[in-house]
Amino acid sequence: MLHIALLIGAFFGADGVRLGFATMLSAIAALSVLVYGVASWRYSLGGMQGVVLAIAAVAVLVQGVMDGGHLIPQSENPAFRAHLLMSITAYSLFLIAALHAVFLAVAEQALQRPSTAPVGMLPLLTIEALLFRFLEVGFTVLTLTLLTGIVFSKQAFGEHLPFTHMVVFGITSWIIFAALLLGRHRYGWRGKRAIYGTLTGFAMLFLSYMGAEFVLEIVLGRV
Repeated sequence: MLHIALLIGAFFGADGVRLGFATMLSAIAALSVLVYGVASWRYSLGGMQGVVLAIAAVAVLVQGVMDGGHLIPQSENPAFRAHLLMSITAYSLFLIAALHAVFLAVAEQALQRPSTAPVGMLPLLTIEALLFRFLEVGFTVLTLTLLTGIVFSKQAFGEHLPFTHMVVFGITSWIIFAALLLGRHRYGWRGKRAIYGTLTGFAMLFLSYMGAEFVLEIVLGRV
């Protein structure tokens, strides 16, 4: 709750909404903790919650030392605010899915070398089931993200789908996740296909906004 309170102060100022790499990273981490906490009421998550909490702790530190970002024009637009909320939620769900893909790879290795299994690791089939549950929910939210983005883009810029890196990488990630879920449903894809598909889709989604902000703010030093 303190993390969320910190974010509200960082996002919403007297001059409007401010966004940047650090605030978005912190928001994604905070919502990931919230989602994982809610999921833990229904599912046994073992020792994996510690990984999500550690990521959130690092994100808070990054937000504390970096600039607050840049002012977003037309940030009072309801379509933009809906798009922003959907974007952060989608990032959070797919971040958790990507972590579960890594956990799945570790669990598969532990089957071959039981001595390498981390303490608190869940059974492989449980990790895989949770992975696809997060992918399904994340895909739904990502679809809403794209739709609200189209509405906002039309209202703000007069174009439904401007040819930008965010649109290209966002749609590419949507296609990858759609193919992965379809393959799971129709052909029973699992194992390495699930791992590589999830990580590739998350990488594309990361590049759609966070990657560009990282290059602009961290590499090039622009705000």
